[in-house]
Amino acid sequence: MNKALPVAVIGAGHMGRYHVQHYLKLSGVRLVAVIDRDLERARALAEPAGAAYATRYTAELGPIAAASIAVPTRQHLAVARPLIEQGIALLIEKPLAASVGEAEQIVELAARHGAIVQVGHTERFNPVVRAVERLGVKPKFVEAHRISPFTFRSADVGVVFDMMIHDIDILLHLVRDEVARVDAVGVNVLGPFEDIANARVAFRNGAVANLTASRLALKSERKLRVFSESAYLSLDYQRKVGIAITRDRNLDVLKLAREKNLEDLSQLAGLDFGKLVHVEPLSVDDQDPLQVELQSFIDCVRGQRAPAVSAAEGLAAVRLASRVVESLSAHCWDGPGGKRVGLSADLLGVAELARGTDGPGRP
Repeated sequence: MNKALPVAVIGAGHMGRYHVQHYLKLSGVRLVAVIDRDLERARALAEPAGAAYATRYTAELGPIAAASIAVPTRQHLAVARPLIEQGIALLIEKPLAASVGEAEQIVELAARHGAIVQVGHTERFNPVVRAVERLGVKPKFVEAHRISPFTFRSADVGVVFDMMIHDIDILLHLVRDEVARVDAVGVNVLGPFEDIANARVAFRNGAVANLTASRLALKSERKLRVFSESAYLSLDYQRKVGIAITRDRNLDVLKLAREKNLEDLSQLAGLDFGKLVHVEPLSVDDQDPLQVELQSFIDCVRGQRAPAVSAAEGLAAVRLASRVVESLSAHCWDGPGGKRVGLSADLLGVAELARGTDGPGRP
């Protein structure tokens, strides 16, 4: 029987709390410590779990084999560096880092010290991704919508790094080609960063994606659609339903057109298309994505699999997200020479309240 794997959670905020809860549910795992610069917040999570707590990781806390990093994105590199240098396996919450340069440093550190780094892109475990891989679909067009009300939690970054980053990672994983062009537009309403953004991403192989993210909606919606020559796949997370329509299961429709010697499909008008095509429901289970992700991470630490999302893949997502932000920042309103997205003075107070600060740049 495998010895219980000692793990720690660094960051006792919103996501850190979930990591603690799920580690306690995993078999063969022992939560050793909860670490946060706010000692009382760390204690509040650690004591009920029977774990130690501290403001930073030291040898006195006992050895750990793996840790989750759930601190603000801008702190990822500083927190990860000493742990990677000790060879400790890390699950770093998405995005990997706040900038391309910092993400590159994490990738280089992990390679130099032979440390495992997995990035917390939980959407990799969604059924559409699995179905695309199972069916061997080569996406031609991908469309993603991710909208929700403002939570006031990730107000120190824009909606691209906060929400769209999920779909960026999925897109890169599905298309697996070099990005040729990015065109994006975004608007900031509640603060100095974009709260709604739309990006059109074109790949070298001709595939195109349209990604929309907003944190200004009154309700949540998460939809993903993948179109290819061989299949159409759709997933609605809110309704927990998904479908796959594949060409090889619908050859009867094409056969019908040939048998009738039709010159174009408009001559089939009147037929119920929904009854002609074969629709395969996608299995959408009720497993918690974070629980599945943490189990995959622990399996990786035990040498049973490779990271579900490697540091290099996390870097690729940060690179594309940065290109999206650059594109929307360069967008001029009112035509050439017009103004770029700015923050109105009357919204500044709301922005600072959302960021939980006393003023610009002050923690």
